[in-house]
Amino acid sequence: MPLTALDPSTALVVIDLQKGIVDGHFIHPIGKIIERTRELIDVFRAKKLPVVLVNVAGRSPGRTEQGRRSSTSFAEGWTDFLPELDQQPSDIVVTKRSWGAFATTDLERQLKARGVTQVVVTGVVTSGGVEATARQAYEQGFNVSLALDAMTDVREEAHGYSIRNVFPRVGETGSTQEIISLLEKRSSAS
Repeated sequence: MPLTALDPSTALVVIDLQKGIVDGHFIHPIGKIIERTRELIDVFRAKKLPVVLVNVAGRSPGRTEQGRRSSTSFAEGWTDFLPELDQQPSDIVVTKRSWGAFATTDLERQLKARGVTQVVVTGVVTSGGVEATARQAYEQGFNVSLALDAMTDVREEAHGYSIRNVFPRVGETGSTQEIISLLEKRSSAS
């Protein structure tokens, strides 16, 4: 569904833009994803809207069909946020141990305590952390928007499937610039 509105209390949720992940082989240049996410971060901070930086530091316990990462994959610095995000004391920082940012954290509580009713989601990977977070936000009653040009995946077919089949069912989609324009219009109307 195309982007139509942003609630007065909308938070930006940035998924897994951390040192241990961005060296992957993504279908879109990761530099552009970081750049667009930073544009959104700057506007959200300027508007005094919450910015949530999410990193992943492991997996949920349990058996999976794919091999588990060894603990050495999470070496020192692996979970550090990219310096380009310019982490601020006002940012909400969430460390997850599952695909989505809500399942194994207190993110829902933190956002609702701030009166947040909508989230804009960006980051990596589209079919993993971004999709799981969007689904979980929707299930928790948040309005969801997704910045399609501020996310990427390691597989084109997975990225496309999420955009075409999942995102229209859980939220609205648009570009970084469309989201910024809605934020600017809302401010000028106040």
